[in-house]
Parts: sequence; C-alpha cells; structure tokens
Amino acid sequence: MGLFSFLTQEIALDLGTANTIIIQNDKIVLDEPSYVTIDLKTDKLVAIGEKARQMQGKTHANLRTIRPLRDGVIADFNAAEQMIRGMIKMIHPHSKFFSPALKMIVCIPSGSTEVEIRAVRDSSEHAGGREVYMIYEPMAAAIGINLEVEAPEGNMIVDIGGGTTEIAVISLGGIVTNKSIRIAGDELNSDIMEYMRHQHNIKIGERTAEDIKINVGSALSKLETPPNDYIIQGPNQMTALPIEVPVNYQEISHCLEKSISKIETSILNALEQTPPELYADIVANGIYLTGGGALLRGLDKRLTDKINIKFHIAEDPLRAVARGTGIALKNVDKFSFLIR
Repeated sequence: MGLFSFLTQEIALDLGTANTIIIQNDKIVLDEPSYVTIDLKTDKLVAIGEKARQMQGKTHANLRTIRPLRDGVIADFNAAEQMIRGMIKMIHPHSKFFSPALKMIVCIPSGSTEVEIRAVRDSSEHAGGREVYMIYEPMAAAIGINLEVEAPEGNMIVDIGGGTTEIAVISLGGIVTNKSIRIAGDELNSDIMEYMRHQHNIKIGERTAEDIKINVGSALSKLETPPNDYIIQGPNQMTALPIEVPVNYQEISHCLEKSISKIETSILNALEQTPPELYADIVANGIYLTGGGALLRGLDKRLTDKINIKFHIAEDPLRAVARGTGIALKNVDKFSFLIR
C-alpha cells in the first residue's frame, strides 16, 4: 500500500449547496462555503470559499460570485468544476507538478435524477477524480451519526441542508422510502428577505438573511430562552435612506411558518409510505435531525409535538453527512449501496 497510497489520494466530498466539506484520513481538512468568484474576462478563478462569500453582492462588472449548486444539484457546471478543483488544491498546495490520482466519494441528494448524478460525476472526474463513488445524503447522515444502517431495523433521518431537505427511512443498508424537497436553508433565507421587504420596507441580501436566521431564527413563537433582538441596517425601499430595524425571533418564526409546515407535511407523507414494521421501529427509536436546518431554535420540539414521535438533534448536525461520507470512503468495498 505504501507506494500506491502516495500515488492515490482518497478524499470524501460533501458537496453542499451552502458548504463544501472535504475529509481525508478521517479528518476534516476543508470546510468552506460553496462559493466561487470568477473573472468574466479571463474565466479565471479569483477567490473560493469564504473569501468568495465575502465578495458576494460586492463585485464589479468584471467579477462574478457564483454558487455552483442550487437546490442540492449543480446549476453551473464550469463553476462547480473550478470550485472542486480549487478546493482540492487548497488541501494540497505544494503539489504543483504532481497531482495524485484521486479516489473520491461524493454525496448527492436522494432525489437526484440520472442527469444530475451524471453532472456530479463529470465535475468530479474533470477535477481529477480517477475513481468516483457516490452516496445518497440521508444514508451518509445515518452513517455519520453512528446508526446501524445495515441492521434489519427502521431508522428515519431528516437532513435539512442548504438546498434540499432529505427525508428517508433506512433499513438493511437501503433507502425504503424517501422524499427530497427543495425547501431548506435557502428557502428560509428567501422567506426572511421577502418578509423584511414587506413588513419593514428594508431591502436585504442573502448574507444578511442568513445572519438573521442564525441569530434570531426560530420554529416556535414561544421559546424558553429567547435570543436577543438582532439589529440590521439597510436602505429604506421608498426613500433609499438608511434605516435600522431590530428583528425579534417571534416575527421570524411567523415568517418561516409556511416553509416549516411544508417540511412537516413531507415528513408525514414519508411516514405514511413506511411499512408498518419499520414504522414501529421509528416510533421506538425516534427521528434524527441533521444538517444546518436542525439548528433552528425549537424545531425539534415543534416537530415532536406535531408528529408525536421524538425528534433528536444529531451531534454536530452540520457535519453529519460529511462524517458519514468519510466512513463510507474507508469501507467502499463493504457498503453495497454506494453508486459506482
């Protein structure tokens, strides 16, 4: 293995709509926002990850900041390829002359079409992947939170990411029922932008909406430990003069109500399609929440009250999918559910 391990690098890639995480040798070696900034004149990469995110909404005519993934799938093929290549370079900055063959495992939404799977495979291969495997996100999340995915027992995962919410029942190393809906972190940000425009007459961008969600986002209108109001500044829509608006968690819970209700309905639909024996396991084990959306205040309590099944927030939910992808990479031969 010695010589060949030098020639072949193994990496696990959680290619998320909001963040991309790379795992190598069981360690997270890169965790960056999924953004690239490209010079339109030369088509060259100017910035990647956090640096590119900071440029969002602040670029001039020659620069463009792009999120290559939308709703969990590749929306801009060229930008995705540049981003994957650039991020791999970030973890191997010294290999200018020698680029090792890559064995990659990439996670994809469970509702991906053949065309979308092909796009991820092509981007990964163009970025240097010699052997590319794929794993469905809810399966990776289940492995990442140490569930026995190959046991004859039903486990339900709700993975709320940036672009999609993945709801899946897993048993015997396969997905029994799954729903993949395009209501997730980005949609919640859009709800907040819309609400601020209508309610407060203030125009905000995606980054500010994300900050509001992190600081005062809530799924319940009554919290035991409420966060402090969050103050935002921006232009008044009518006068273009600067205004300052304090935002509290109750109004955000009100503006996110519609989207969270849709997530609830999808969970109920998935439960409806679950075979009775597995349903009994899920009631006994509870349902696991992963992904950044699991961190929304009061979401677990709201879902538990509504659906009457205990919801558990996974430990470090943001990285559950990435960790599971890393474990799958070590056991490529063992896991039959990987897409080759």
